[in-house]
Amino acid sequence: MDVYGLIGNPVGHSLSPPMHEAGYEALGLDARYVTFEPDADAAAAAVAGAADLGVAGLNVTVPFKRDALDAVDAAPLAERIGAVNTVDYGPVRAGEADRPRGHNTDAAGVTRALAHHDVAIDGRDALVVGAGGAGRAAAFALADAGAVVHVANRTAERAVDLAEAVPGASGGGLNDLGERVAAADLLVNATSVGMEAPEETPVPADHLHGDLAVLDAVYAPIETRLLREAAAAGATTVDGAWMLLFQGVEAFEIWTGETAPVDAMNAALRAELE
Repeated sequence: MDVYGLIGNPVGHSLSPPMHEAGYEALGLDARYVTFEPDADAAAAAVAGAADLGVAGLNVTVPFKRDALDAVDAAPLAERIGAVNTVDYGPVRAGEADRPRGHNTDAAGVTRALAHHDVAIDGRDALVVGAGGAGRAAAFALADAGAVVHVANRTAERAVDLAEAVPGASGGGLNDLGERVAAADLLVNATSVGMEAPEETPVPADHLHGDLAVLDAVYAPIETRLLREAAAAGATTVDGAWMLLFQGVEAFEIWTGETAPVDAMNAALRAELE
């Protein structure tokens, strides 16, 4: 049996176990997905030592995505983003490497979620609201896929710092958000606004328009105020569960070498969110 899992603190709320196990069941794989919750000062050691316990792959969530960089050979995209959320122990188990390979599948979560909804990225103007971990993944993902990216953040300096690392990107505060949304083809909310307070939205309704595609990284609730108001304005909307799904799908495929059963994994995920 192959053992995969999630390392973070806390992880009790995670939706990854049912999503991944639905994938194993659909393909008839002899595998399980478990969770680990180490102390903060033991995170890097836990990632490094998991191979000795026979673990085949790990997802990494807050607050350990940066710590994991120290314990892996990071893929170039993960290195650029500055965070690892998927660890593959296959090279170690095969005797091909001393350290596991680290990936960031949050970026694929963005691009694959948009592709699933037939939203083009190449050549489009993309606005990413938020310069934290999700914002970094979204900005790099969209720029690498050919979009011209602007990062808007409440603290403008953080947006500028991120934009300087992303090819062709610009960054700033929220003072000109209306103008930025009006000029955008894609809008990604990479903040947590709308999660704990569902009545809140990161973008006022009067900024939204019908030529937008809007991806909200918030997945609980699935239908945020931003998405409701975007749909009312005629925009294409993509809820955060799709981003969560496809980052998991990408990890599944890295670990197993199989094409992930997207429908089965999606059904399991949404059953948990209902």
